[in-house]
Amino acid sequence: MEFYAPHGFDTPTTVALLVAALVKAALLWLILRAPAPGPLDRREKALRRLLYLAVAHTLVLWYPIALLPDAVDAALRLALWTAIDVLYLLVIRWRSRMLRAAAGAMFAVGVAGMANELLDELDLPDLESGLVVGLGLMLAGVAATVLTVVGQRRDGRWSLGTLVAGWLSVGLYVLVIPLNFLSEGISSERLVVLVMTDAVGLVSTVWIAATAREMPTGSRPADLPPARRRVVRVAVAAVAVLPVIALIHPEQTPHLTYTGWSMDCYARPSFGDLKPAERDAAFLCRARSTDGGVPPMFPDSLSDQQILASGRALCRAKDPDEQQAILTRAGSERSAWGVDRWDLVYVCPEIVGATHPELLRSTAETEAANDAYIAEENAKCRDPWPRTKGVVQATAKYFLFADGDHGYQVHDPKDETAGEAAEQAIDRLYDDDTLIGVAGSTVLIGHLEDVIDLCLTVKALRTAPPRRTAGWDQVNEVPIVSRSGRLTVPEMGEGGDVGAGAPMPNLAIAGKGRYRLRVYVRVDAGEERHLVVVFPGASRKRLTLKP
Repeated sequence: MEFYAPHGFDTPTTVALLVAALVKAALLWLILRAPAPGPLDRREKALRRLLYLAVAHTLVLWYPIALLPDAVDAALRLALWTAIDVLYLLVIRWRSRMLRAAAGAMFAVGVAGMANELLDELDLPDLESGLVVGLGLMLAGVAATVLTVVGQRRDGRWSLGTLVAGWLSVGLYVLVIPLNFLSEGISSERLVVLVMTDAVGLVSTVWIAATAREMPTGSRPADLPPARRRVVRVAVAAVAVLPVIALIHPEQTPHLTYTGWSMDCYARPSFGDLKPAERDAAFLCRARSTDGGVPPMFPDSLSDQQILASGRALCRAKDPDEQQAILTRAGSERSAWGVDRWDLVYVCPEIVGATHPELLRSTAETEAANDAYIAEENAKCRDPWPRTKGVVQATAKYFLFADGDHGYQVHDPKDETAGEAAEQAIDRLYDDDTLIGVAGSTVLIGHLEDVIDLCLTVKALRTAPPRRTAGWDQVNEVPIVSRSGRLTVPEMGEGGDVGAGAPMPNLAIAGKGRYRLRVYVRVDAGEERHLVVVFPGASRKRLTLKP
C-alpha cells in the first residue's frame, strides 16, 4: 500500500479489493474440493501428486521458497514442470500423433525458457532475454495451454467446468501479453486492473487442481444442458475479450509512451545517433523531463500526439512571444522560458538544421568537429621563446569559461591540500594589479582582458633564464612548491570545455621541492598571450619585473 497508494485507496480500488476477495474465495473453494474417487495407474498417481504440488506452490510454498536463493526456486520449477509436461504427454489420451507432437514441442519451448532462467540465475551463459524472446515464450505458453485443453476434451475424462477453466487460462494469457508488451506493464495509477488481474489469475490454479481431481477413469460428471453450455461459452469469451478491449483507449485519452521518470529518458543521445523512428520519443523525453527539479515543458495530461503537434508548432513560431503563446495554450508551467533549439531539432530537423547544422551531428561527428576546432585553435598559438628550449615544454590554446572564469592554475594535482590552496589563491588573486594569486602548491594566473581563451606556453628550465621583458606588458615572478613532485596546468577533460587544448607536461623537473614561477603576459590585437617559465628556486619573494 505504501508503494502503490501512499495516500490511501480511492473508492474504485476499495470496491475492486472487496470484489476480488469474493472472487478469490470462490476460486479457492473450487481448488480445495476433494479428489474424485477411482482407480489410477502409476503414471496418473504421479501426475496427480505433481499437479497438487504445483497448486500448493502457487498458494503457499512460494513464500518459504522465496526466502531461498533465486536459483533454487528456478531449479525446483524446472524440475516440477518438466515432470508434469512429460506425464501430460503419457497420461492424456490425445488420440492424434500430430496433436501429441505439437503439445510436446510447445512443452519443450516452455522447459527451455525455464532452463534459460536457471542458467541466468547461476550466471552461466544463457540466451539473452528481450522483447522477442519474452513474447515467444508467452505465445508458446498460450499454445501449450490450448493444446492441453484440446487433448483433455479428446480424452473425455474431464468435465466441461475443467475445460472452461482451461480456456479461461488461455484468456488470461491473452490479457497478460498486451498488458506487458503494449502498455509497458500495469502502472500504479491503474490499481483496479492490477487487483482484478491478481484475483482472476487463480483461474489457472483452478484448472490445474481440477485436472488432478478428475484424473480417474469414469469419474467424468454429466455434461451440462446445451443452453447452459452456450451461456458458459459466452461468459468465457467475455472474460477473455473484454479486458483486452478495456485496454484500448480513445484517441483523445492521453497516450503516455514516456514520462519524466522513464528510465529510457535518462540517456540523451545526439540527433545523428538516432533512427528517424526514434526521434519523436527523444523529444517526448525532453518535453516531460523534470531533471533538476524544474517543471516539465508539457504537462502529463497531454498525449504523445498532442505534444508532438505542439513541438512542431513551436518550430514554426516566428518569435519568442509566439512560442510562449503556444506553450500557454498547452498548459505548460514554464511557458515564459521558451524552448531550446537543441530540443526542437528532434521534431523539425529540416527547420533547426537550416540555421544550426551542428545540431544534426552524431556523437562521433561532434567529437571529430571539436577535435578539429581545438587543433585549429592550438595551431594559432606560437612559442614566444623558440630559441630557449625547456627540459619540457608545450604550447596550446587555453579555453576559459565564457563568463566569470578567474583564470588558469599551475598546481600540484596530487597535493592533499590542493582544494584549500585553490580557494586561497582565488582570494588573493585581486590583492594587486598583477592578477596572480599564490597559495602553497597552487598559483592562479588571471587574464588582463575580457577573453574566453588565450595562448599559453609553459617551459621548465633547470636554472633561472634571463629576464627578457621587452615586448611584454607584464612580467611577474612568484614562489610555488611541489609536494608530490608534480606541477602542471589543467587540461581540457573529456566532454569538458575548460582547460588546455593539448597535453601539459610535468613542470617539476627536479622532483619535490620549491620552485620559482615567472609569468609573461601581453595583449596583441585583443588576443592575450601568456608564457609561464618554471625553474628550481628557494626564494619566497614576489617580484614584479615589469609593470
